[in-house]
Amino acid sequence: MSFDSIDRRILELLQDDGRMTNVDLAERVGLTAPPCLRRVRALEEAGAIRGYHAEIDPATLGYPITVFAMVSLRSQAEQDLAAFEQHVATIPEVRECHMLNGEIDFILKIVASDLKGFQEILMTQLTPAPNVASVKTSLTIRTAKSLPGIPIRSS
Repeated sequence: MSFDSIDRRILELLQDDGRMTNVDLAERVGLTAPPCLRRVRALEEAGAIRGYHAEIDPATLGYPITVFAMVSLRSQAEQDLAAFEQHVATIPEVRECHMLNGEIDFILKIVASDLKGFQEILMTQLTPAPNVASVKTSLTIRTAKSLPGIPIRSS
């Protein structure tokens, strides 16, 4: 699907404020409400818009610890990669899992209530997981930048 300047502006505005009403969105992109809604639905159906979410402050809900874990596997056969991905999908504290190119096979973003809680996840769910060769972790001290989505430029 190709995106014209109005589509890109819709994506930019909804990425910044997913709760914006269709009437407000239409006004900001220079359309009336019905064609704006049709464009939004088309963007959803095309997969450009995957969902709408509230951004939750982890510390407010008892998850002040964020750790990045670099995981190396013993085998990189597709079934072993898929098995690891399925395993981490069952761990609620693993919020992101990215397969990498290079020495490290996966990087995980993990939230925890405290260091003891993280250690429990590490020792009972990550390190002993099938095919895991090593896990190296880095505790986040502070976050200098965290933006959802992607940069959207007009065409």
